[in-house]
Amino acid sequence: MTHVETRHAIHPEHAKGMDTTTLRQHFLAEGMFADGEIRLVYTHYDRFTLGAAVPKGKPLTLDRIEETKTPNFLDRREMGIVNIGGPGRVEAAGQGWDMAQGDVLYLGMGSGPVTFSGEGRFYITSAPAHRELPCRLVTVDEAKEVKLGAVETSNKRTIRQFIHPLVMESCQLVLGYTTLEDGSVWNTMPAHIHDRRMEAYLYWGMEPEARVLHLMGDPQETRHMFVANEQAVISPTWSIHSGAGIGGYTFIWAMAGDNVDFTDMDFIQPEDLR
Repeated sequence: MTHVETRHAIHPEHAKGMDTTTLRQHFLAEGMFADGEIRLVYTHYDRFTLGAAVPKGKPLTLDRIEETKTPNFLDRREMGIVNIGGPGRVEAAGQGWDMAQGDVLYLGMGSGPVTFSGEGRFYITSAPAHRELPCRLVTVDEAKEVKLGAVETSNKRTIRQFIHPLVMESCQLVLGYTTLEDGSVWNTMPAHIHDRRMEAYLYWGMEPEARVLHLMGDPQETRHMFVANEQAVISPTWSIHSGAGIGGYTFIWAMAGDNVDFTDMDFIQPEDLR
């Protein structure tokens, strides 16, 4: 019950000529959270992989996938898992962790098969790794909180950092999530790019009818997509990643690339966007 889709890298000049349907085909990941299945999107952006596992009463195991050509998916990779559903459990490397909603689990390279069970809706992120590091569960209370934004600019938000140098060590994976406060809609504004790392956003906690207007593309040639709950946007190194939503929402950000410096951003002010 494991399905894998491959996304190839797109040059920014190519993206300029894409219509809405083509943009969504290349940069939007939807339908990942399917009952009783593991669904992955294997990208050629830093070989980053994202996806979901929804056990729905029956344990699911992620072991080998053809795309990596390794005996086990985690033989040369690390993984970050976020539970956005009910109480769940993850087992790997001879250990097991009970995860509440919002908890994040890091699995180091060589952790072997990963089994998901319980009522969880598990968001999966993974990147290549070069050394083994200890597995660790980071609960919501253990995350580092950062308050940013203001009511006046409609972007008052709380950033929670989990797989992050200030919380724990990883090879190249950096992960956390940002929650907008009531009345605020803008995320990550002013926008930025970081040519050293790719990034992916998963939007969740939204009402079924709500949407986020996600901004992407070259800062001088921006594009947009309307994104629903439990859909993710794949952001190349050259693309901004920002947006505004209808109602409350949270987005999970995960990055992979040359460094794990969260502050390594090249900001683009609103007046310089086109």
